[in-house]
Amino acid sequence: MEQSQNELMGYDRAITLFSPDGRLLQVEYARKTVSQGSATIGLVGKDSIVFVADKRLPEVEKLIVPESIEKVFEVDEHLGAAISGMIADGHALIGKAQVSAQQYRITYNDPADIVLLIKEISAEMQAFTQYGGARPYGVSILFGGIKSDKPMLYMLEPSGIFFRYKAIAIGENSSEINKYLESNYKEGLDEESLIKIAVKSLKAGSVKISADRFEIATVSNRGFRKFSKEEAEKYI
Repeated sequence: MEQSQNELMGYDRAITLFSPDGRLLQVEYARKTVSQGSATIGLVGKDSIVFVADKRLPEVEKLIVPESIEKVFEVDEHLGAAISGMIADGHALIGKAQVSAQQYRITYNDPADIVLLIKEISAEMQAFTQYGGARPYGVSILFGGIKSDKPMLYMLEPSGIFFRYKAIAIGENSSEINKYLESNYKEGLDEESLIKIAVKSLKAGSVKISADRFEIATVSNRGFRKFSKEEAEKYI
């Protein structure tokens, strides 16, 4: 075992080196970073997307203002995103997505196509898995939006790969949360039902529940909407 670890040590020093068994260890470390971030959930409803994110306030920072921690963002009127992992990395990528969405709207006078936008951010994340002198982004992102009146949810991971989901949790205890979603999520639910399922799934994942810790947002044909603390409290 010790010899095997020593053999791998040289392959985790640079992103451009594959290990003998075909692994990019820096990408795996980035995935591990995401798994240590607080949980974030996305769910697809009848005509909307729901995001619920645990901000997990630092216990050592008693004086921190909860509203200063953001994990759910408006990318455009019809598109939102939520992150788990390294928040600074997430902010950088969300910023790129927001600029791209604005440029698309200005150029074509139409809302940005969610799939094209995701492919652009995916390419950015994938590029950082193959160039020396850089590291992979230590964040996973949920993108949810409306395309042709249909709600769509995608998850991007540090390697740059992305998949479309009906419901998905990323971050800490995501395995337990996803097991709950697999058993309790149903297609075609309204926003209120989706939020209740998300909060219950967090409880199933042993997440402490309080209104200060959570961000709730929805995306629908009415646009992006983030809930106030008072609105979130009735679900918590």
